[in-house]
Amino acid sequence: NCQAFTDTVSTYSGAQELPNHSRFVAVGGIYTVIQTKARLTCEEWGENYFLVGPYMESSVRTQVELIEPCNAALRRTIDKMNSSGCKVYFGRWLIEGSPYVILLDVGFTAWSLDRWKSELWENCSIGVPWFDREANDAILFGFLTAWLLGEYAAQCDEPPHIVAHFHEWLAGLGLVLCRQRQLPVATIFTTHATLLGRYLCAGNVDFYNNLAEFNVDKEAGDRQIYHRYCLERAAVRCTHVFTTVSQITAIEAEHLLKRKPDIVTPNGLNVKKFSAMHEFQNLHAQSKARIQEFVRGHFYGHLDFNLDKTVFLFIAGRYEFSNKGADIFLEALARLNYLLRVNHSDVTIIAFFIMPARTNNFNVETLKGQAVRKQLWDTAQTVKEHFGKKLYESLLVGQLPDVSKMLDKEDFTMMKRAIFATQRQCLPPVCSHNMLEDSSDPILNCIRRIGLFNTAQDRVKVIFHPEFLSSTSPLLPMDYEEFVRGCHLGVFPSYYEPWGYTPAECTVMGIPSISTNLSGFGCFMEEHIADPSAYGIYILDRRYCGVDESCNQLTSFLFQFCQQSRRQRIIQRNRTERLSDLLDWRYLGRYYVSARHMALAKAFPDTFIYEPQEPTSATGFRYPRPASVPPSPAHSLHSSPHHSEAEDEEEPYDEDLEAEKDRVNIRQPFNMPNRNKNQTVSLPEKN
Repeated sequence: NCQAFTDTVSTYSGAQELPNHSRFVAVGGIYTVIQTKARLTCEEWGENYFLVGPYMESSVRTQVELIEPCNAALRRTIDKMNSSGCKVYFGRWLIEGSPYVILLDVGFTAWSLDRWKSELWENCSIGVPWFDREANDAILFGFLTAWLLGEYAAQCDEPPHIVAHFHEWLAGLGLVLCRQRQLPVATIFTTHATLLGRYLCAGNVDFYNNLAEFNVDKEAGDRQIYHRYCLERAAVRCTHVFTTVSQITAIEAEHLLKRKPDIVTPNGLNVKKFSAMHEFQNLHAQSKARIQEFVRGHFYGHLDFNLDKTVFLFIAGRYEFSNKGADIFLEALARLNYLLRVNHSDVTIIAFFIMPARTNNFNVETLKGQAVRKQLWDTAQTVKEHFGKKLYESLLVGQLPDVSKMLDKEDFTMMKRAIFATQRQCLPPVCSHNMLEDSSDPILNCIRRIGLFNTAQDRVKVIFHPEFLSSTSPLLPMDYEEFVRGCHLGVFPSYYEPWGYTPAECTVMGIPSISTNLSGFGCFMEEHIADPSAYGIYILDRRYCGVDESCNQLTSFLFQFCQQSRRQRIIQRNRTERLSDLLDWRYLGRYYVSARHMALAKAFPDTFIYEPQEPTSATGFRYPRPASVPPSPAHSLHSSPHHSEAEDEEEPYDEDLEAEKDRVNIRQPFNMPNRNKNQTVSLPEKN
């Protein structure tokens, strides 16, 4: 499959061997999809799987080991292209599976851009303006990819059967050229999000209610992306097999790209199970403690709430205020704040917004808070040492200590100075950084409108961290995975989300999440689980409800979650983690296998046959019990890092009952039957 080292440039392709000298090649696309799926694909095809992408020196230095090609035909292909004015590199991508990569130096062949643009216009009537550098790179990469595939086919000793899988419009031109040149290549094109759909939703258009009404040519032209749209639509029309990542994107593609996808290929993850009981619960407790330390510093002088009764929510991803649902999340937080106050709740909510924006540095007040927290900790440790030494000496002489004499004046003076240092004249900051466009920032302006300023009366506190998390940060030194594990609930009320890896990542880590029925992940879970909320997957209705009604529903989800006891949250995390197998590439990768076989049957009908399979029963199945789940209610009671106070017995956890719920509620993922000697393959159950 294909992957890019950047978010904008088309990326990797791959080749694998099938029977009768078949090869599999994939080009372009989404980083996480290709990176996580590479191990599974390598296990299936071994050293006959190759990824193809653009050469980027900075990425190659740290992520690729350059080596000599192992395949004789491929070695001849690369030598021929290098002698013809190209720069082609070969190596191993240093990720799980260590797949081979073929890297094409796009900049080195920029001298051919005008000639290739003319050829594109003459053969496909697609013109690309000179100022669109991204589209220019896509042209160079597309022609180089088609050159590579054509040369490889010519260098093979026997006629090969090549399957080329192209991801996204940036890599799509290579597919079009393969068909135009009639190369022996079976093609697959996957769109992870339609180009026009992303632009329309970013412009606050009533997208889903008007899908059938858009004049796609006019809309693309108005946004100056008509040439890009033409490249994407040409790839969709030319490919043997067209796939998308979710049913909601399939509907979108049918209206905007004018072709119904042949197969839906959901995105998966590499799921790793823990060998120790409740290890993921222990990791949650450890990461939560680190977040609590940050909160102690951030709210110094205003720490008038109980951290043991504080719930951490978060939203993360690209800073797309409406598409990612940050607007509806903030409005729901304001309503939740009102509900908690009028109900005199002792629960405090801290909502983190992890979305990168333009900043110039950390907020001074935020950094000061962490320094004050550290100073208080050092003071407490010093006083503790003095107290411990005097206590020890008193016990040595056989006397009970006089507590009133254990601390001297210096100790009291030190503690008073530390207390005075915590005095604060301003409220805890909402934003952890200095924003370059503070007055026009959507999140900050919405916070000003709803009045969530982290006052003592607010039961909902907000922290906007406009930078991706890093373990080297002086402010919040945590990686994203550690941070997610420490939170209680991920909130992703997206309006436009073709798949949604953030809630999927929460699921495999045992963290409940809120998604929507306009996201691929939400639709997938609704289809495969009878009652997603019982497993900590809350699906917000943004497709058939108005904004205000959806906001009320989100507020209700949040309020119900806040009312859960600690014991109930532990049980819910157990249930959430049980869904991780449903998102494993071991299951979902088989949709890609089916797409490849379908493409082979269409491109080489004399050699390959593809027989559709009738959908199987939608009944559930019994998962193998995750290692992190306790074998009995009694064991479960004491396996968490800390015992719950008086609530341990209020909701028992019975493993047999949980397994029975799984059997009834969870649909079996698609199982791909083995290929027979005649290359007969089967269609997956409808997704």
